[in-house]
Amino acid sequence: MAEKRAASWRWSKTGETQRRLLDAARDVFAESGYLDANIADIVERAGSSTGSLYHHFGGKAELYTALWDRHDSAHLEQVRAAVAAARRAGTSDPLELFCVGARAFLDGSWQRRDVAAVFLDNDGPPGFERRRREDRLEWIRQNSALLGPADTSRNRIMLDVVTDVIVESSREVVLHCRTRKQATAVADFMCELLRKLSV
Repeated sequence: MAEKRAASWRWSKTGETQRRLLDAARDVFAESGYLDANIADIVERAGSSTGSLYHHFGGKAELYTALWDRHDSAHLEQVRAAVAAARRAGTSDPLELFCVGARAFLDGSWQRRDVAAVFLDNDGPPGFERRRREDRLEWIRQNSALLGPADTSRNRIMLDVVTDVIVESSREVVLHCRTRKQATAVADFMCELLRKLSV
């Protein structure tokens, strides 16, 4: 029994250390950018050690990627939850469900704008831009589940454009909105555009 408690304590301590390192990395990357971020600053802010960072993440590039994964997973979960709630409430129109998901994505951008700002520039580790392109293609594929398959030129272009509308709306929320009211106005305009583009 004591062995089980010790293993549980180590696991929770590991999770807490990783969370502190990711939170510190978010702050340092936001202040300095990826290229100018210093491992020493990250571990100092996390109250950790360089060895601990390398043990948990392997290095600065892996830490940046883990921060992206955490951010991306939070967005995805928020979108899925919003769409599922809309379905339970009786919404079945694919375009309306798409707008619900897009609005949830923007809401996540507003709520986590500190970390979202880290990823707006192309200031990441080598190869990270490829990862973002792959994630974008997967996002377009998921969007096609609601809006229709990418089986014609028209549909492929439409899926590409509506995905870009969401991305650029998110950028607007992160960089220029100072209040939730402003972020909501951007979301309203985005949904208006999405409805027009998806006709």
